[in-house]
Amino acid sequence: MLSPTILPIGPGAPEALRGVLKTFHDALLAMISPGAPTPLFAVAEAGLPPAAAHPQTLALVSDLNILAHSDGVHWIRQDTGSVIV
Repeated sequence: MLSPTILPIGPGAPEALRGVLKTFHDALLAMISPGAPTPLFAVAEAGLPPAAAHPQTLALVSDLNILAHSDGVHWIRQDTGSVIV
């Protein structure tokens, strides 16, 4: 997969927006090429979002103290392979 190119803030950007745009620019670059491990989404089992909205995503199910991944239909426990939701 090719990484998207993010152009720097141009000289035509209004001065009042340059700081905000730079913050967004830097945050997007950090997400595209993280320099270190990133935290997992942590949530209680009852708060897991719909698996269909988050295929191929990992979550830390805090009240069960397990990792789960979405297969696009269900959240799957990583310790037993069983369906959570």
